[in-house]
Amino acid sequence: MKLALITDAWHPQINGVVTTLHELVVALDPWDVDVTVLHPGLFKSRSCPGYAGIDLAVRPYKALAVMLDALQPDAVHIATEGPLGWAARKHCLKRGWQFTTAFHTKFPEILKAALRVPLFLGYALFRRFHSPSAGVMVPTQGVLDMLASRGFRSLKPWTHGVDLALFEHHQQPLDIPELKGCPRPYALYVGRVSYEKNIDAYLDLNLPGTQIVCGVGPLEEQLKARYPNVLWMGVLPRQQLAKVYAAADVFVFPSRNETFGLVMLEAMACGTPVAAFPVDGPLQVLGATEGQITGGVLSEDLKAAVEQCQQLSRTEPRQRAEAFGWPKTVELFVKNLVPVSAKKRGH
Repeated sequence: MKLALITDAWHPQINGVVTTLHELVVALDPWDVDVTVLHPGLFKSRSCPGYAGIDLAVRPYKALAVMLDALQPDAVHIATEGPLGWAARKHCLKRGWQFTTAFHTKFPEILKAALRVPLFLGYALFRRFHSPSAGVMVPTQGVLDMLASRGFRSLKPWTHGVDLALFEHHQQPLDIPELKGCPRPYALYVGRVSYEKNIDAYLDLNLPGTQIVCGVGPLEEQLKARYPNVLWMGVLPRQQLAKVYAAADVFVFPSRNETFGLVMLEAMACGTPVAAFPVDGPLQVLGATEGQITGGVLSEDLKAAVEQCQQLSRTEPRQRAEAFGWPKTVELFVKNLVPVSAKKRGH
């Protein structure tokens, strides 16, 4: 199968969507799926206003149309709702091709936080984007229910996976050179330092020991000045990041607007319990079943959740993460794809 994967999120960007899509492409190889990734690096691009580190393609339609026509894919998956996503959507409709899409990020919430765009307008735009899709892949049941209530159709569950080999389980927190001399316990945040992540809720906890942030983003310099006692580690190579996860005593996930939250899985795979708010994303990822959380602690009192996490075994978080291995994730993705339809594929 020739698959055209169109995404506005790709290397060198660093975020959960890029990680998920990169690992998906790798995991598709044994499935005899020949993936061509069409991403901003192939086009003239510029930095997204107000969101440093995110480059977007500029007027990509003509060039993208030539690429897609030359490729003649068997299936098309549009992973994001940016300029490339809209261009691919337009060309598929012009050619009469069926395609699938994905809802990875709550961009209406980002637009509200960054630009004060009302939520109903943001969701109306995204509902329009996804309306012709033959299948909108959604990472959790909670997000699927939310989108259904907002009038989205053709929704299909698609969980995400974690690299269980890279993020090794450690029954005790690691001691690593990068954190030598830093007092324990270690509380860790990994992710964009950005509007929608609610990172202030973590930074304001004033926890004993060392609070660590791994990530960059538009609020970085401002928050570094406000929180000089926090250890800001920036962006780390994946191998090094895995060691930092494993060194942490607790992983803190303050966001209230996630569709999933891959970083929680990465922490849990290392055995590090997660403290988070009881909202969509953490509810599903941590495993809220019959009132029991297997990957950490959910509470509206985030500081109390952090304290409770430090009393937990590191076995259950790993066991929970093992439910999100890549084989099941890839199988579901392939199942959700649709053929472009041979009868309509020509010019």
